Amino acid sequence: METPNCNLAKEFVTDFGCVPYDPVGFVGKFYGIGLSLIGATALIFLILGSYQIMTSRGNREQLKSGKSYIFYAILGLLFAIFGFVFIEVVIVDVLKIPGFSS
Repeated sequence: METPNCNLAKEFVTDFGCVPYDPVGFVGKFYGIGLSLIGATALIFLILGSYQIMTSRGNREQLKSGKSYIFYAILGLLFAIFGFVFIEVVIVDVLKIPGFSS
């Protein structure tokens, strides 16, 4: 395995590559991975809820369970998206906190 070319004064070497020491850089590095995992989980629960609704055959409990899967998958996805929007708009553009600008 090759050792990545890291700036050892600002980054350390991991199996994921060079990771910054500062918290803002660390979060920036892994935020996209986290959003991808949230999106994949939401997609799985949307499919599972849809399958439960289609196979409920009039069973109200199974229909209710499928609807709640879909509702909470969409709600979680919206929370993740609005969290990203909050960081980009409020913290970067409005408050202009140092270290968060792109």
